[in-house]
Amino acid sequence: MSQEWYWCLDHAEVEPEAGCANNRRLGPYATQDEAAGAVQRARERTERLESVDREEREWGWGDTDR
Repeated sequence: MSQEWYWCLDHAEVEPEAGCANNRRLGPYATQDEAAGAVQRARERTERLESVDREEREWGWGDTDR
C-alpha cells in the first residue's frame, strides 16, 4: 500500500492523505520530503513563468520603428 503525502496550506506542514480538504493543500506526493518541498518548487516555477511573461511583454520595446 502506497502512502500519499500533502503540503497543507493552512497549517504549513506535511500531512497524510487523511488530512485537510484537498482544496487547501498541494499534492499528492510520493514522499514526505517531496511534499515538504512543494511550496519552494511552486515558488520557483512561478518566478520562472513570471520572468518569461515579462520578457514577452517587453520584447521589441527597443525598436525605433514603433
